[in-house]
Amino acid sequence: MMRHRRLEHQFVRHIPEVLEPGVIYVSMDYATGAHSCCCGCGQEVVTPFTPTDWRLTFDGETISLWPSIGNWNLPCRSHYIIGRSRIIEADSQSDDQIAAEHARDKATKIKFYGSEVPAPSPPREYPDATPIQRSLWVSIKRWIGRT
Repeated sequence: MMRHRRLEHQFVRHIPEVLEPGVIYVSMDYATGAHSCCCGCGQEVVTPFTPTDWRLTFDGETISLWPSIGNWNLPCRSHYIIGRSRIIEADSQSDDQIAAEHARDKATKIKFYGSEVPAPSPPREYPDATPIQRSLWVSIKRWIGRT
């Protein structure tokens, strides 16, 4: 069951160190979104915006992310869609379904990039970036390497 039924969005330059529950932070500079898991477990969920990962839509008032958020590596294993800033709980997935999704994602990346894992673009350098903000980029690279 989802604790949060709606996410407010904040466009930020850098993702904050502490994520406020019920808020999705969107950094266009880093082509990334981050939010606290909508189930309420408090785990950080990072969604890189790439041609083979998530796509962000902003209609001037609300945000949508596609595809769904499947937190298969978190203890909660929550699965939901963010559509027009609302949280739509999705069906839980079996281990076989999750494995099939990972295989599909891997095949999509190979087809698009010509290899399993794209070489990430380095973030823009900002003199005021803190080690925490730089560590977010490291987390994203690590996450991309697992898919």
